[in-house]
Amino acid sequence: MIVLSAAAAGFVSGCVVDPYGRVAFRPLVYVAPAPVYVAPPPVVYAPPPPVEEAPLLVPDNYVWDGYEYVGLVGDQYYYLGPGNVWLYCEPFRLERFHGWEGGHPGWRDHAIRNDSYRTDHYGHVQPRRDNRQGKDGHDGH
Repeated sequence: MIVLSAAAAGFVSGCVVDPYGRVAFRPLVYVAPAPVYVAPPPVVYAPPPPVEEAPLLVPDNYVWDGYEYVGLVGDQYYYLGPGNVWLYCEPFRLERFHGWEGGHPGWRDHAIRNDSYRTDHYGHVQPRRDNRQGKDGHDGH
């Protein structure tokens, strides 16, 4: 029985005996462990921001200025465009309306109550904001 010392065991630990009985040293080969697959973190979609109440873009009353229906919401003027949708008045429309307005200073008193054309330029039908009726108790139609 052969007993090897710790030094001798360490010395021959890299030895290999080939099929012809020769002792050979093979280089020490280090094999790295296979990488551990780590799944990427799940994609988390943030909820959409809270929907703020859209500004009302449909006038509750409107007038015919000789060319088109025009209404006012706050300080923004709108005209009734194709498809009965209220659109922002461009500068040339606004200038024409203000010219008409100069000859009709009481137009707001005679405006038509808007019960029929409630679609904004986003395609949403908007409810009325007031419950006013014309001076004679009807909606002006």
